[in-house]
Amino acid sequence: MIRSLRGRLFAGLTAIILLTGLVGGLFAYHWAFDEAIEMQDSVLIQIAGLVLSGSLTGGRELRGVDKDAEVWLIDQASEDDANLWSLKDGLALATRQGRPIRVLLRTRPDGTRFAVAQRTSVRDEIASDMAFRTVLPIAALIPCLLLVTAIVIARSLRPMVRLAGDLDRRRADDMTPLPAEQMPSELHPFVASINGLLQREHLLMNQQRRLVADAAHELRTPITALSLQVENLDPVDLSQSARDRVATLRQGIGRTRHLLDQLLSLARQDAGQDDTTTMSVVKLDEIAREVVAGLLPEAANRGIDLGFARLEPAWIRGEAVMLAALARNLLDNALRFTPRGGRIDAWVYRDSGAAILQIEDSGPGVAPEEISRIFEPFFRGQRPEGDGVGLGLSIVKRIVDRLGGSIEAVNVADDGCTGLRVLVRLPAVAA
Repeated sequence: MIRSLRGRLFAGLTAIILLTGLVGGLFAYHWAFDEAIEMQDSVLIQIAGLVLSGSLTGGRELRGVDKDAEVWLIDQASEDDANLWSLKDGLALATRQGRPIRVLLRTRPDGTRFAVAQRTSVRDEIASDMAFRTVLPIAALIPCLLLVTAIVIARSLRPMVRLAGDLDRRRADDMTPLPAEQMPSELHPFVASINGLLQREHLLMNQQRRLVADAAHELRTPITALSLQVENLDPVDLSQSARDRVATLRQGIGRTRHLLDQLLSLARQDAGQDDTTTMSVVKLDEIAREVVAGLLPEAANRGIDLGFARLEPAWIRGEAVMLAALARNLLDNALRFTPRGGRIDAWVYRDSGAAILQIEDSGPGVAPEEISRIFEPFFRGQRPEGDGVGLGLSIVKRIVDRLGGSIEAVNVADDGCTGLRVLVRLPAVAA
């Protein structure tokens, strides 16, 4: 069973073309065959007219008419053909020397008779050859029609293929309606249904984002209150067991606050719909320098060497807060997975019209089967570290997509050292 619409159309049209060609070819063959027979009868009549006028004499084979026609002019004086003279004047079928012939008999003004004869097998061969030549163009036309049919079907279905390709290339959060004006009228109901689905999905996603943002915002107040209460316990004289429990509580509150901050940041990036062309031009190198400077104390506490391997001026169009969040989340992720005594290098430079931000650490890297999922929300992999919640790299991916850039994460293994390299490529602008 053919499930492809293109296959069904091609199979159906192919059957119609072949059936029509076969029926038309048969009719054309029989018509051409009859016409060829009539033409040869007219040749016999013309020869008889020449004999009556005295231009030809009997008793010989007329090869000049057609070298393959084998036409004979026979006088009544021939005794071998006595059976012919019993026939009336006109065209008839007879036998001569045991072979079927087509014969035309005529009577001269002096009363003598003559016959113009031709073998039936020769006539049929000539007629068949002419009929075959008539059908040959039809047979040659059928493959051309099949090729044209395939091209027309492919071109007719090209808008549908292009529509599917456009949908496949879209980001998951791109709910822009499909343009129906550029589509054939047969696809308008289909496009309208997809646009309706996209609109409903857009409303549902907005509701979900507002719910997450509102919940995170409302939870910050009680979390802040709990944090203050825990801080107030520092001067209180508590036993070691109680202080251990307070430390555990403080760690849990910090983790919760970090989760809420990340959820709010994710909601802000999802809600941001500003056109990048309206954003101001900022220096990526200065923003990265400030973020690295702010994280140096934490890196020192963890015994990690954090610094720039390359720092060059690079201007891009965006928001400073957004780019700071991008760099901070990348460095936070690197700090979380880099062991004590490790190293984190940062690069900022321009390359072929793009501004590059690259972060490389000396941690264990990411499992090969997980590296394609590290930008998914709440994905922490098999080796979760620290108080991360799996949203940092997801926020980075949203920011990069919003700025029209690309991001790539690869494991590195140089001279026995492992690590993760994240390369962000953003459109650069003139200074």
